[in-house]
Amino acid sequence: MRTVIKLKYFFEKHGFHVSSRLADKLGMRVTSVRLFFIYISFVTAGLGFGVYLTLAFWIRLKDLIRAKRSSVFDL
Repeated sequence: MRTVIKLKYFFEKHGFHVSSRLADKLGMRVTSVRLFFIYISFVTAGLGFGVYLTLAFWIRLKDLIRAKRSSVFDL
């Protein structure tokens, strides 16, 4: 269990170090860079959900327009 905690601290330390180095290179505050990554993650998740809903609506609309005929006599 101790190795898991050490691994967690290692990734936290180096993960936050990436955003601080990026902020230093861009001349920004670290909190702004972290908020940017958080907002981008929400946008990309929302974008995927929006595409999913659009495709589901499109398929439903296609099924409503094209009526399925079960026999020749339905023409």
